[in-house]
Amino acid sequence: MAAIDCGTNSIRLLVADLPDPAAGPTAPLVDLARRMEIVRLGQGVDRTGRLAPEAIERTRVALAGYADEIKALGAERVRMCATSASRDASNADEFRAMVLRTLGVEPEVVTGDEEARLSFTGAVRGLPTDARPPFLVVDIGGGSTEFVVGSGSVDAAVSVDIGCVRMTERHLHADPPTVEQIAAAEADITATVDRALAAVPGREASTLVGLAGSVTTVVAIAQGLTSYDPGRIHHARISYDEVARVTGDLLAMSAAQRLAIPVMHPGRADVIGAGALVLRVIMERAGMTSVVASEHDILDGIAWSLALGPR
Repeated sequence: MAAIDCGTNSIRLLVADLPDPAAGPTAPLVDLARRMEIVRLGQGVDRTGRLAPEAIERTRVALAGYADEIKALGAERVRMCATSASRDASNADEFRAMVLRTLGVEPEVVTGDEEARLSFTGAVRGLPTDARPPFLVVDIGGGSTEFVVGSGSVDAAVSVDIGCVRMTERHLHADPPTVEQIAAAEADITATVDRALAAVPGREASTLVGLAGSVTTVVAIAQGLTSYDPGRIHHARISYDEVARVTGDLLAMSAAQRLAIPVMHPGRADVIGAGALVLRVIMERAGMTSVVASEHDILDGIAWSLALGPR
């Protein structure tokens, strides 16, 4: 199977085989390729309501490379899901036509509920035994954040318009951001998180599971890694105090200083402060003392959807 997740900030590819049935029901997919490119598809969408031509072109270039790899690896089924930026844009038809020409399949602009279900499926398979249900899974993207609560399956889910790109573009304009800008962003995030936690019973969950690049980057920094190591990050647990420390440090830095952090992806340096702030506020408002990071998320959920059910 080949799964593509096209979000506001990044586009990612997973080509995978099903696990051996003897490995048990919680065995992960067998990765053949896992790729990520920062394309910033959602550039300016919060302000203009449109996908920028240069953002569509950046996405096309990355997607063409993915199409070549999918063909070389012989994937039999392909599914591409496009998330927040594509839902919001008035010129989404241009984007869909480009994808069909480049990849040969149309992107599915999934609803927030479907996005949440896919994220949950990818995240909870194979969690360590000390991660007790029910789970609150939060997927902090570029334009939106999904909140999903469940144990073996989804009990409740909501998608809200806070993400690292959207909050940076809306509030954090200085480099580094001013105290006033950070306060405005925090107030915006807090109000939205409280609405989300009123819609799903996140405060009743036993374990917070954090997904996507903002979370995994914060975890890598908290661990003091000198290079990005998915094996060290996947299922690592860090405390609220560590998240708060890293968030404060990131927001006090310039983009150039953040870029110099060894684990920082160049395309994330300008928005990671907002992403970390979203995570910190979620932990505060949900009363969570720690977060478990997962490298498996909506991308894995998309692949499992191909593996386990007809499309």
